[in-house]
Formats: sequence, structure tokens, C-alpha cells
Amino acid sequence: MKDLNTPAPNPSGMHCPVCGHDCVTGARELLLTLPERFAPCPDCTGLVYDKRSPPPDIDAAEPCPSCGKRFIDEVFADIYRAMAAESDLSGTEPLAAAGTPLVHPGFAMRRPPYLPPRSLVLLSRSIGEQAAARLVATVPEVRGVIRAGTGTPGIRDTDTEPETNTLLAGCDVRADVFSTRAGPVVIYKQQSVLHVEFPRDRDEKILSLEREIGRHRPRTFVDACSGAGTLALAAARAGIPRVIANDAWYAAAYWTACNLQVNREHLGIEGVTMHRSYDDLRRREVAREPLRVATAAGAREVEVYQGDLRLLSTVLPPGIDLTAIDLFEKADAEKADRIVRAWRARVGGAIFIP
Repeated sequence: MKDLNTPAPNPSGMHCPVCGHDCVTGARELLLTLPERFAPCPDCTGLVYDKRSPPPDIDAAEPCPSCGKRFIDEVFADIYRAMAAESDLSGTEPLAAAGTPLVHPGFAMRRPPYLPPRSLVLLSRSIGEQAAARLVATVPEVRGVIRAGTGTPGIRDTDTEPETNTLLAGCDVRADVFSTRAGPVVIYKQQSVLHVEFPRDRDEKILSLEREIGRHRPRTFVDACSGAGTLALAAARAGIPRVIANDAWYAAAYWTACNLQVNREHLGIEGVTMHRSYDDLRRREVAREPLRVATAAGAREVEVYQGDLRLLSTVLPPGIDLTAIDLFEKADAEKADRIVRAWRARVGGAIFIP
């Protein structure tokens, strides 16, 4: 990825740390493509297949000669047949058994998409390396193929082993577009090492953040478990002057920093300084002592750290007004209560679990 210490006039030239290509574009550039991104042209055709049955014994349609797009069910039929040819499927499983489609970019859609080239990351529990390579080489819509593991990518605690999926072929960097009252935020992520979030018309975490902002009118906000930075960037988009994001997992901290650059025009950020590279962070996948990853200045002041949230108070400024603690295992009420009580004692301010 290109050096962010000297911000470019347009962030669309950032190089992807996975494949090295320019597949990470600025938010403004990406958003301009959305209205027609997955819409069919007048010449497009496509069959709707029963996802509960194997695909019918007919040839899948080719991409539209006018726009190059193809209906998602036709693409999945090609994926299914390639997996069956490589013995990853027997041919009797339903079409849905091929895996989960993750479109790039993901946003709330009201109808199934017509896919342009390199717009689909496949997440599958069944696929092997040969089929994955075959898909990337022969199915034009496939951008990357991930074999799903047994758990959700990321860490549950700094004392536990991280979970990851496995990128088998292609590139698994993709974007999601989340709506906020102040406007959309674009969140890129490396999908094999970060959990899936499907954008919807109504995002409960963002709504809870906006309610808390309206209630407390904060000037400083901390996203203590930032993931790829959705809440931190939504808070900056809402106009909070100072935002601090943190995550102990290297990929979360890196992509939060990257997404600052992606969204900087909409946030009024003049420049982003990266203090640690992707390779630096990957050498220490899980951090305890907070490490500063990136800073941004302009209409908003944003800082990104990698570290254990229980130690983050050592680098925080005084007067934190509002904190989101989006724990991996929120169902563990006793653990959540213990962390919230410790945060209240060390940091103060209003706290909520989105």
C-alpha cells in the first residue's frame, strides 16, 4: 500500500496490501458507481435458480455482451459446477451449498444483483485450493475465494488464539457501504481476517451510536473495539471533533486506519499519517500495550490504536465524553459488566454497548 504520510489529492491510488493492485478507492469515487453498479442493462438476461436444489443441467449464460454483467444465479451455477468438477461437491447438494456470496461493494440492495467482473468474493466451507484457483481464472465475476474456518475471524480476548479464514485464491479485499444520518461511510476490509457485516437499510449499531450522540453531544468519542472502523467513522461523519479508535487485532486496526484515508474527503480530514505499516502490524497480530497506528488531522482529529482496551486509558486524553464498547462476546454479561465498570473507573464519561 502506498505511503499515506504524504496524502494524495485523491485517495483512489492506494495499493491493496493483499494483491498489490489499486483496488482500494476513495469513498467519493466508489459511491459514484453505486446507482448502476449491480443493475442490469436493457440487454441483460438471467434465470432465477432454486437455491434449495442443484442447478439445472443447462449451460449457464455468458456475461452480457453490452455491459459485461451476469445475473448472480448464473454465476453461482458456474461456481457450483467448478466445485463439483474438482470433487468439492458431489453434484447432489443444493446450489446454496457452494457458499456465501460477498459482493464488492456491499450495500443495502432491494433485488438480486447482476455482477460485473471481479465483484464477488466467495466464502465457502467446502471449497479446496484447485477449485478456488479455477474459479478466479475462469469465472470473470469472482474476485477472490475464501475457505471458511470453524469460528468468526478475529479475537475474543487478547489471551485467546485468533480465528481466521483462509484466502485460497485471488484477493479478498472488499468494501461495504453503511448509511448514516450524515451520509454514507465506506468500510474496506480484508474479509478472510475480519467478520462479515451485511449493510442493511437499518443498522442497529449505527442507530444506537446516533442515539447516544444525540443524548450526550460528545466532543470526544472512543470506539474501544473498532473492528474495521464503522462506528468510529460514523462518529466522525456525525461531526464529533475528536475520535479515537482501537482494536487489539492487527487487521482491525490496519483497516480502520486505511478507512480514514478512504473517507477523508467526507470527514474533512486534510491528511492521514500511518505510523505502522501492514507488515509491521501483522508481525504482532494481537497487541496488549496500545500502539499508535495512524493519526488524522483537519476538521476532525482521529487517532487509531492497536491494543487491549483494558490498557487504552494510558494513552487517552482527559475528558472522554462517550465510549462504545462493542465486545466480541456481548452475550457474556458478567464479562461485559466487569469491563464497563473498569472503564468507568479509569476513563469515565458515558458508555454504551451497541
